[in-house]
Amino acid sequence: MAQFPFDVVGFDLDGTLLDTSRDLGVALNHAMALAGRAPVPLDDVARHIGGGAAQMLRSALMESGGVDEAAFDGLQAELVRFYGENIAAHTALFPGGYDMLDALEARGVKLAVATNKKEHLAVQLFEELGLAHRFATIIGGDTLGAGTAKPRPDMLHAMVERCGGGRAAFVGDTTFDVGAARAAGLPVVAVGFGFCDLPPDQLGADVVVDHFADLVGALEQLG
Repeated sequence: MAQFPFDVVGFDLDGTLLDTSRDLGVALNHAMALAGRAPVPLDDVARHIGGGAAQMLRSALMESGGVDEAAFDGLQAELVRFYGENIAAHTALFPGGYDMLDALEARGVKLAVATNKKEHLAVQLFEELGLAHRFATIIGGDTLGAGTAKPRPDMLHAMVERCGGGRAAFVGDTTFDVGAARAAGLPVVAVGFGFCDLPPDQLGADVVVDHFADLVGALEQLG
């Protein structure tokens, strides 16, 4: 087997590795109900996801009449609390995810996660799904402090450092992910099946894959 071109492959979480849309949607609608707003149809939740819980909630509230800033922090805290208690009811890897992770590990790749989800929630979710042990590091939007979440490059720089350095690539599904990878100087793959906030071919990634079965080959071509 030819040497794989990347030592580290990092992933976004929501909409990239895991389809979290239903569990996030139920939590979002719990907060919307507390705010006296109509629920977001679960099939429509994905387009609000990408920048973390605060952005998801703010986006939904803006579309339903605006944001009450005085009540926002409390609503966000309640959303996060409810989500943490129901975090893995419907969430799973996207199709082909297990085989893809196995294929990268077989090539000696260190796997990592860099997500705008809070770190404790990301770790909890992977633990409940029995996947936490597969990642060398899991970095959340609050891991490095305020002002460091994607699309800033800080999380991706930390990801590579925590994995021991080497050549790295990133896989995501939104402009937050592509922007962070570009700012960090990393090649980036977009997954067309994710929660893309633009059409996949407009995200600015080096390549778009429509199934995890195509990811290893796409990374080999990038190398």
